[in-house]
Amino acid sequence: MSCNYTHRFIALASSLFVALYLTSTVANDVVARTCEISAAKDPNVHLDFCLRSLAAAPASDTADLYELGAISIELIGRNATSTRRYIERLLKKKKKKKNPSPDSYLRPPLNDCRELYSDVRVTVRDAAADYASKRYEEVNVKLSSIMDAVTTCEDGFKEMDGGVSPLTKRNDDAFELTAIALCILNMRP
Repeated sequence: MSCNYTHRFIALASSLFVALYLTSTVANDVVARTCEISAAKDPNVHLDFCLRSLAAAPASDTADLYELGAISIELIGRNATSTRRYIERLLKKKKKKKNPSPDSYLRPPLNDCRELYSDVRVTVRDAAADYASKRYEEVNVKLSSIMDAVTTCEDGFKEMDGGVSPLTKRNDDAFELTAIALCILNMRP
């Protein structure tokens, strides 16, 4: 009799394992397919960045395409919040120095970027609300304005003689996250 229970247990455990595997594969397939399509359609989206970014969000494991759109907008908001805090730290660090530092030229563009990222945070909140209400044209406009804002931030450093942006990676990430969100928005039926 105990052999019969062992076979049942093995069969049940195997079934459970297969079901869990298929569920995670299907969920990961949605992320993978979404990123593959996005990277193929938009030169601003890199497959590895898309996969890492979306997969890092815990809810992406079970997300459908619509939910991935909401996740991608949330990721832009997290990036904007983190970048604005980073800018604040840079500005405080530069302000504490008594003698003007050789990189004091960074203060004006950093102040501009701080304002731009403050606006981006508000725009992301509005875009998320519009997305939830299925006002996709408004979402498209708002996401496009975010791309403009991060480009303007980066360009502010390029306008300065010899200016090197301390925000290039963060701006690039914000731009690409927004490109991913726009791709997902355009994939909806």
